[in-house]
Amino acid sequence: MLLSCRYLPPPVAVGRCASTIQAGVRQFVPASGSFDSSALEQLQAFISQASRLFVISGAGLSTESGIPDYRSEGVGLYARTNRRPMQHSEFVRSEKSRQRYWARNYVGWPQFSSHQPNSAHLALRDWEEKGKLHWLVTQNVDALHLKAGQQRLTELHGSTHRVVCLDCGELTPRAELQKRFTALNPGWEATACAVAPDGDVFLEEEQVLNFRVPACNACGGVLKPEVTFFGDVVNRNTVHFVHNKLAESDAVLVAGSSLQVFSGYRFLLAASERKLPIAIVNIGATRADHLTDIRVSARCGEVLPAIKLS
Repeated sequence: MLLSCRYLPPPVAVGRCASTIQAGVRQFVPASGSFDSSALEQLQAFISQASRLFVISGAGLSTESGIPDYRSEGVGLYARTNRRPMQHSEFVRSEKSRQRYWARNYVGWPQFSSHQPNSAHLALRDWEEKGKLHWLVTQNVDALHLKAGQQRLTELHGSTHRVVCLDCGELTPRAELQKRFTALNPGWEATACAVAPDGDVFLEEEQVLNFRVPACNACGGVLKPEVTFFGDVVNRNTVHFVHNKLAESDAVLVAGSSLQVFSGYRFLLAASERKLPIAIVNIGATRADHLTDIRVSARCGEVLPAIKLS
């Protein structure tokens, strides 16, 4: 499941980040009280006993990098607006919907692609380097794990940093498409109303009417971000690959996910069937709370860097 470097954002040289949240991103992180020391001690013992740790990360890991999520209470997209994400069927069947999506994405891309890993991403990278983390599956499409230098990684829902042609399947870097958008739309400008979780912004309908969308350079086909939109399904081979990595593991940690989407939750069900120990670090309840006795309701950027590896 390793991808050619041509389609990946470059790793960034980031020092050990402080666990405090910068004021500019605090608006996207749900409130959480201080967790008691016994919960951290339980998690510390859990991590220490694992030798081949399987980690599932979600949007709650990236909110501390300034990327909003959908479901967080009070601060997620669903709580703040009545907007809903692009549906796969709508994108495929409607040229107008694709125009609207790409116009919004074009405006939001410079900011979205500039986000950097936070202390939780870097902690997980360190766990891999020290042989603790066997495999990491992320439900996020922001490429922050790759920017942090993670290598034992599956991007379950793809990445906004890659573009795929729906006709010939050619993959190209999203940064290259940005240049093509600019060339096709000289003088086009739009003012963004608000930021969305997956790299786009909110624009009024009249703002996108004259936006031009390029076709695939190889075949003239339809271009789509290489992500699993809502209503689509994860590639069967990817699911099989992740199940195999889970079978090689001896413990499972959920980091920053409510697991409301079945594509990630299924691996918790499989882990439970295998009687693997499970721990969860997430602000708020998750779909898999009944599968574990170790629950830490706190920021991943506060908890994960505090774990000491022997």
